[in-house]
Amino acid sequence: MSRIGKKPIPLPAGVGVEIDGNLVKVKGPKGELSQEVPEETRVRQETGQIVVERSNDSKHCKSMHGLVRTLVANMVEGVSNGFTKNLEIHGVGYRAAKQGNKLILNVGYSQPVEIEPFPGVEIEVPAPNKIVVQGIDKQKVGEMAAVIRRVRKPEPYKGKGIRYDNEYDRRKAGKAGKAGK
Repeated sequence: MSRIGKKPIPLPAGVGVEIDGNLVKVKGPKGELSQEVPEETRVRQETGQIVVERSNDSKHCKSMHGLVRTLVANMVEGVSNGFTKNLEIHGVGYRAAKQGNKLILNVGYSQPVEIEPFPGVEIEVPAPNKIVVQGIDKQKVGEMAAVIRRVRKPEPYKGKGIRYDNEYDRRKAGKAGKAGK
């Protein structure tokens, strides 16, 4: 039994839902998102909430039940509040800047790395060592943050690189010198 799938999704004020067969469209103050749901799940709107139901109790159908509920809940959250991922840059001389729409990263390579944001995703640089990725689609925001982090992952010896603001990186001890000489 899917405990996540059974929970109804509350609709905040200003958010509208349009269900057309397998296509669910959510419209809110920040924008509009749509998602096609599998046929074994049914999405319906009740007063002030959305309910996701499944057609049978097969293993595949149960897993789709929880997934569809989470996808629709993320769409509602995105069009009402939006999603944000914060990144930090650690390292001497490592910095980020915004040039027009592009993100310019100077992270120890011979040339600066330019990154173009995905459509519907905004990148801000409030400080040279901080990057903020914002948008209404949770998947695109997370993927854009992962693309930026992948440019220079944090290394375990000096801790240099790009990391999420809440990410813990385990540090390793450096090379031990020879004792007695």
